Amino acid sequence: MTAIDFNQQAAAHANTVRDNQLSDLADQSLTALTGMPFPTRKTEDWKYTSLTALTKQDYNQSASDFSLPGSLQSLYQVAGLNGPRLVFVNGQLDANQSSLSVVDGLELLLLSGMDGDEKKALVSKLGCVAEVERNLFTAINNAAISECVYLKVGKGIELDSPIQIVHVTTAQPTPATVYGRCFIELEALSQATVVEQFVSTDEELNVVVNQTTEVVVGDGAKLNHYRLNSEHESALHFGGVYVDLNRDSQFESYQVLLGGKIKRLDVLVNHNVGGSHCEMKGVYLPKNNQHVDVHSYIEHKAAHCTTNETYRGIMADKSKAVFNGRIHIHPDAQKTLAELSNKNLLLSNEAQINTKPELEIYADDVRCAHGATVAQLDEKAKFYLRSRGISAQEADIMLSFGFINELFESIPLEPVRNQLRPLLAQQFTSNKELTKHLIHEEDAQ
Repeated sequence: MTAIDFNQQAAAHANTVRDNQLSDLADQSLTALTGMPFPTRKTEDWKYTSLTALTKQDYNQSASDFSLPGSLQSLYQVAGLNGPRLVFVNGQLDANQSSLSVVDGLELLLLSGMDGDEKKALVSKLGCVAEVERNLFTAINNAAISECVYLKVGKGIELDSPIQIVHVTTAQPTPATVYGRCFIELEALSQATVVEQFVSTDEELNVVVNQTTEVVVGDGAKLNHYRLNSEHESALHFGGVYVDLNRDSQFESYQVLLGGKIKRLDVLVNHNVGGSHCEMKGVYLPKNNQHVDVHSYIEHKAAHCTTNETYRGIMADKSKAVFNGRIHIHPDAQKTLAELSNKNLLLSNEAQINTKPELEIYADDVRCAHGATVAQLDEKAKFYLRSRGISAQEADIMLSFGFINELFESIPLEPVRNQLRPLLAQQFTSNKELTKHLIHEEDAQ
């Protein structure tokens, strides 16, 4: 299959699965899709990520198996998260494993379960934040919407419990594409925490995951957003998070990406009105032959807005990672404060990282900084640990974990921290004796 075939087949598949009431959005997206070239190494945003895996077989088909035994709940369960939970298996809601508790001030609806007026209201919002011109896979997702989670927090409401949205991928007998869509809306002065998880069974998946989340944060509102990717290393995942910030609003994002065959995440944040703040922290940990690609775009369109963006990556074995962080300061964005930091650690001579932090500034009264580093483990620190009786392998693991520990410990949601600590430790070794100093007893249970 050629690259041209992929675009055509993706468009054809989107036509067969989309919700008919989204025909206007789908038609616009299909028009954009047909005019988009398939990304190659000559496409700047895809220069270091090859998509040839998508052309080796036809993934533009629907999944056929949506079963998930109850015994596999451990894939997504997070001890201490007791709020509403939606579980999707290969893009289809699993009502038996979901928990839709009633919460005052919260609307948590599915497109498929909405009445006419509710669906009309959501349809008018979908696609307003996600930019199809920027990304081929967002255009495909827009054209293929058949289901969508709509999460709305009312004015002045502060939710006590996090909302958990789980996407489970299981192996399919034939190649397939699974779509996911989420629209999060916080009205003025509200607060919420949303945890989006992407997990899979431990087997060759034969699936492409294409998921997009749109966020609108109202005046004075605050969203804590978690995006946790821990699928099997055969995963092909293309995700997008698109955010609109309004006056004095806040968006705090925490991202953890384990590697896959291809794992790409695009994050766009628009500072539309003065006083907004974006705090974005991320960790990516590919190993073996895995590939992770993170692209962030921060658009400062108004004055008196701030951004603090920090990503750290650890690449092991023959893995590859890409980080491209772009902060764009528009002419009207005076008094902007924006900082971007990307630090990387290579654990082998065959691991690779391509990092490109960018600042594009068109205002003269701003304070901005950006930087990137690439390093290996500190031999002096290793020697110190060895001199204290710690084995060479355990010293490497402790130093590697310490490289990301600062970001990890900054996660405010304790149940997520407790869930992630053993998961991240396992990325360095399966020998629990070598990670005993990293995992608390309560985390290991």
